[in-house]
Amino acid sequence: MSNTIAVDCWLLNSGVSSFTSTSKLYFPANFSRTAHFGSNTIRASATTNGSSEGVIYKALSCGRRALLSMITLPLVMPCEPINNSVGAIPADESFRLREEIRKVLSKGKAAGVLRLVFHDAGTFEIDEKTGGMNGSIVYELDRPENKGLKKSLKILDKAKSQIDLVQSVSWADIIALAGAEAVSLCGGPSIPIQLGRIDSMVPDPEGKLPEESLDATSLKQCFERKGFSTQELVALSGAHTLGSKGFGNPTVFDNEYFKILMEKPWLSSGGMTSMVGLPSDRALVEDDECVGWISKYAEDQSLFFDDFKNAYTKLVDTGATWKKAL
Repeated sequence: MSNTIAVDCWLLNSGVSSFTSTSKLYFPANFSRTAHFGSNTIRASATTNGSSEGVIYKALSCGRRALLSMITLPLVMPCEPINNSVGAIPADESFRLREEIRKVLSKGKAAGVLRLVFHDAGTFEIDEKTGGMNGSIVYELDRPENKGLKKSLKILDKAKSQIDLVQSVSWADIIALAGAEAVSLCGGPSIPIQLGRIDSMVPDPEGKLPEESLDATSLKQCFERKGFSTQELVALSGAHTLGSKGFGNPTVFDNEYFKILMEKPWLSSGGMTSMVGLPSDRALVEDDECVGWISKYAEDQSLFFDDFKNAYTKLVDTGATWKKAL
């Protein structure tokens, strides 16, 4: 019976005339600081003071069946807006958000979505206390290092506009969750994502992303400034197994990235093998500390999956600003 009630509530809420979304996608060329991504009206069935009287009143106006649903529903799923605390939404209750993301995501789009995560979260700096997973990427799409990410953001905007009809979700949350879903869709580990991040209203400082031309020593120093160890650097680099960088099947998340790095195909004479990976990828196998982890992940995919899951979670949580308890 609980499943029926949950479906009834979804249909009931989606039919409320004052339950609207004004979510629009704006890019930096036309950006105004007063514009908001995903600005939405919270569901009409909730009163301003969150009282149960308001919920019952709304139910009475929707008929006997709606009344039964609205009275019983708190036992099976929350109808009020999300509790604004860090622990308010457990990862296993993000199924509706994941459902909408799956509708717009495909294996061919996974690499771009995952890159969007790294470019939003990768701006974090410990000492400066700037950057992190904060949705500021929506203001940074015209930067050279973010070329091609407009397409990935437009894909996610389709999901976000639907999610916002039910409960408002930040760009930071939707991007973090979409990246995790992209990994899972392509055969990688399932990554639980805590929700409740707050979006920045301004772009992050420029020049904070790791450059593709860095050598291993510079890469390790760059990631250290962001709070990440060499092991986490290597694990996160494994995300390059997706996409067109030459590491095995471009739509399969596995440990081929590390196997191919160990083979160093770019050293062979001629052919496309000289185009495998970025300079920063190839630099990793010139560093003894990095090679130690690369060889471990090349031999043990399960170990890579576990370490990537932990490093990804740290990436999308570090530097984020969270909603506080009311």
